[in-house]
Amino acid sequence: MPSTSQQKNEEERLNALDSYHILDTIEEEDFDELTLLASTICNTPIALISLVDAKRQWFKSHRGLNARETPVEQSFCAHAIASYDDIMVVTDAKHDERFADNPLVTGDTNITFYAGVPLINEDGYALGSLCVIDHHKRALTDEQAKALKIIAKQVVDKLELRRKVHTLEKLNQEIRDSNVFIQKFASTAAHDIKNPLSSVLLTSQALKIRLEKLQDEGCKRLVDLNITSTRNLIVLLDEMLAYSKKPSLLLTDKKQINLNETLTKVSSLVSTPSNFKIQMPAETHILNISSVAIEQIFINLFTNAIRYNDKEVGILKIAFDEDDEFYKFEIEDNGIGIAEQHHHKIFNNNFTLKITDRYNEKGSGIGLSTVKELVKALKGSIYLKSEIGTGTTFYISIKK
Repeated sequence: MPSTSQQKNEEERLNALDSYHILDTIEEEDFDELTLLASTICNTPIALISLVDAKRQWFKSHRGLNARETPVEQSFCAHAIASYDDIMVVTDAKHDERFADNPLVTGDTNITFYAGVPLINEDGYALGSLCVIDHHKRALTDEQAKALKIIAKQVVDKLELRRKVHTLEKLNQEIRDSNVFIQKFASTAAHDIKNPLSSVLLTSQALKIRLEKLQDEGCKRLVDLNITSTRNLIVLLDEMLAYSKKPSLLLTDKKQINLNETLTKVSSLVSTPSNFKIQMPAETHILNISSVAIEQIFINLFTNAIRYNDKEVGILKIAFDEDDEFYKFEIEDNGIGIAEQHHHKIFNNNFTLKITDRYNEKGSGIGLSTVKELVKALKGSIYLKSEIGTGTTFYISIKK
């Protein structure tokens, strides 16, 4: 764009223009009818709906002109939208120092007369212009100028309607995605609840046997474990129910959590064998994050690390770091590992390695796909590094 027509807040203006998703779209009768009307009222051979981006002026409708775009350096409309006038009129471009050397004036297009009304959106940004062009020197009557402004307003109204329709379509898609996510979430929840319930069952059975023999301190510890597991399970269920009713809470309902306390809570909800060690971060970290989302992520990763570990002593290490934008987690185990060709597929829904775990059961393929969906919903990313027989490390970044 010529230096004489640089706009204030140009980056914001370009972002506003992009939000309409109209550049490079096909011709539409609704817009062509408006340029026909402008050309007829103003009695000009050319009428354009011009939208100006960083490098070009692109014509949504181009009555009387074959070109669909021209470089922004040659753009009359770039001057019109930067002038902050309600209409810019150039009576004779051949004698106007701004345009006398313009190829659109000196070349075959032969622009002599130009009148353009900036297309100002509801946020105050000039997206382009509605303009009329003639090959001869002339002027507009007051009635023609007024009519051109009215037509320009109709162009803006159509653009705003288009943006609102696009926003609604995007919202509908988000709702559809949320419904799919809720279904996955419910399925995964049932999968995850099985682990703490198994702990409750096993400890209850052990408690019954001990009670039949002799009460001792071991009995008290089992009772305490039972109570803790049950309470944690109830809290988890309440949180999941809240999220199932309102998925947006996943992003909006954040609170401060102690990372190590959360990891300890998660470890109490999964069945951890006596030969398995979980190493927490050495320092205390306070995070502002969706607690139920991070708990679900770690429940799935902890469960997989335990189930698919064939070592005499299983080890799971959790490391944490952060920067100005992201929380960063590393979850490393010394399990059976995952072959490199499966590193991307492993996050696909229902994908399994078709192997049995330490309990002689096969996976459902739900857990890791849900982890990825949760991380994505939290505006983060996840990937892994793994070596067969050595172990796997998951790397997770979650936006603050």
